[in-house]
Amino acid sequence: MAFESLSNKLQNVFKNLRSKGRLNEVDVRAALKEVKMALLEADVNFKVVKQFIKSVEERAIGEEVMNGLNPGQMVIKIVNETTELAFQPGKAVTVIMMCGLQGSGKTTSTAKIAGKLKTKGKKPLLVACDIYRPAAIDQLRINGEKQNVDVFDMGTDYKPWEIAESAIAKANKEGYNVVILDTAGRLHIDEELMQELVDIKEKVDVHQTLLVVDAMTGQDAVNVAEEFNSRIGIDGVVLSKMDGDTRGGAALSVKAVTGKPILFVGMGEKLSDLEQFYPDRMASRILGMGDVLSLIDKVSEANLELDEQAEKDKMSRLKKGKFDFEDYLDSMKQMRSMGGIGSILGMMPGMGSKMGDIESMVNDKQLAHTEAIVLSMTKKERRDPKLLNPQRKFRIAKGAGVDIAEVNRFIKQFEQTQKLMKQFGGGKKHGGFGGLGGMLGGLGKGGRFPF
Repeated sequence: MAFESLSNKLQNVFKNLRSKGRLNEVDVRAALKEVKMALLEADVNFKVVKQFIKSVEERAIGEEVMNGLNPGQMVIKIVNETTELAFQPGKAVTVIMMCGLQGSGKTTSTAKIAGKLKTKGKKPLLVACDIYRPAAIDQLRINGEKQNVDVFDMGTDYKPWEIAESAIAKANKEGYNVVILDTAGRLHIDEELMQELVDIKEKVDVHQTLLVVDAMTGQDAVNVAEEFNSRIGIDGVVLSKMDGDTRGGAALSVKAVTGKPILFVGMGEKLSDLEQFYPDRMASRILGMGDVLSLIDKVSEANLELDEQAEKDKMSRLKKGKFDFEDYLDSMKQMRSMGGIGSILGMMPGMGSKMGDIESMVNDKQLAHTEAIVLSMTKKERRDPKLLNPQRKFRIAKGAGVDIAEVNRFIKQFEQTQKLMKQFGGGKKHGGFGGLGGMLGGLGKGGRFPF
């Protein structure tokens, strides 16, 4: 996972600083030396590291820290700057041009952004401007259908700027307020690619030019961003594949090198796996302080179509410790829509340093086993776990393809969680998670997580 190594190293640095209380000049310089090494190992651009360390040192040794800011607050304050997409006023159409190298995840990111904008009340129109790869047009059309977003294409016989012009005319006529142009990519930067993008910008009013770069490519992502910005001018960056095995240095270097903000980060292959980039929230995650605001956003998005009365009934059962395996299945569905249990727990304060332990206990195979166990129950058994006698458990184990001991262990842990939820009033502070408590039962060793 991106930033994991960097996060662990920085957390250790700040843990040592916190034990000192107020900081003096020697403490700051010693800590910054460790921070510098951690950033370089994370593949952050050397010039960026040098500038960052100098900036932090000047401010850390100044009045801010001496007047009482702790290390975590200091870093959050320094990086706290959020940039969002800018839209045209009123009913005017906003034109967004997506660009990037082939294989960067550009077409998928284009559909992800369209879906995200739709949830925020926009009416986007996706436009296929890649005339060289029919497969790219098909991919955009398929992803558009999944996102329930309309796609406009004219095949491969027209110039990209002509397709863009026609799409904008359609948008003005039919009430779309955002047009997103998915342009062609190349395996490398060349003159033909750049000229095509320049032509589009000369023929139509492009309000936002977004560059998609693959975070897995490390410093190459920074070089690509710098080249695109100097040749055609970009307004923002979308970092794809941030969930991959990357050291995260690109995310910390792109803005510093190009002066352009990172607007979105792709955190998975699903079309819902796109997050708006908030520097302060990312800093919180890196420092192990959690990311409650992003967690709330995920919960809100996942609950958009939930029945309000059904949620109230579920919370009432939770408070009484009476949630059942039907609630468990609902929770599994909600967790998946929010990126999975690992993604959720990673955003909780204090969980950063424990994610290695959690990931070793919770994996897709284990979750699939517990879900198979529940799906092998009859509806009556799911709603009334007391019916689960030994004979029924053997039948469930056979249906789920697991050992009877695994079924017994899961049911026992589930019952323990019911008692725990009843004891704490059903998790009153976790509105919107439905049966989260029930879901946690059976995932950890002995039915408990290490927190």
